[in-house]
Amino acid sequence: MAKNVTSSMWKSPAGAAALLLLITIIYFIVAEFPEEDTKKGTEGRIQVDAPAEGLIPVELIRTIDGDTIKIRYQGKEQNVRYLLIDTPETNHPRLGKQPFGDQAKERNRELLSNGEVAVEFDIGQRTDKYGRLLAYVYVSGENVQEKLLEEGLARVGYVYPPSTRHLDRFEQAEKRAKDKGIGIWSIADYATDRGFDSEKAEHACPFANCRELRAVYPQGVKRGHPAYLERLDGDRDGMACEAS
Repeated sequence: MAKNVTSSMWKSPAGAAALLLLITIIYFIVAEFPEEDTKKGTEGRIQVDAPAEGLIPVELIRTIDGDTIKIRYQGKEQNVRYLLIDTPETNHPRLGKQPFGDQAKERNRELLSNGEVAVEFDIGQRTDKYGRLLAYVYVSGENVQEKLLEEGLARVGYVYPPSTRHLDRFEQAEKRAKDKGIGIWSIADYATDRGFDSEKAEHACPFANCRELRAVYPQGVKRGHPAYLERLDGDRDGMACEAS
């Protein structure tokens, strides 16, 4: 008897509507909370293979330094702090100007001027304690963070899970620059896990210009030499202050 009552209830117009509503609710619950696909990353960290939300086109207002820019997003100007990288300072109130800070800023500005700028958010928080957006930045589909790491103008830093979508790629790019000994990696122990040690840079090269360097090394010095600085390598051929 109970079976017949239940069957009749679903066949009625009100019952059919209730059944349709129940199916709709279940569908949206499943869509809102999909099963996460996780894997172990290097050094035991957990990484979530979440699909990217896609690149969001934005208007570039200006380049602030090597890892920060100002954009127009959702109708207002906002600063963006690049996720997962750190570049030397250009005008820090305590640290001042650090070696390769100006080069990182200029290269960042140069990259951003070569195409359409877009941002990508990760699955973690979207802003930091200063109210800056946290994002990956792209120019014509090319990731700017990865490019700066590849060229030795940034280190991997400020890694806060779960915003680690591109961490493996970034670490590989950093390793390639480190193996070549270029940029920040041309100064021994300058780039650390905590930032940049300006004292190491000051002790690495006692020469203010090529005239002083050539007085000791008449033929110049190669990249990797303690006296080599990229700012003294005008043609970027890996030889600083070479004799003409």
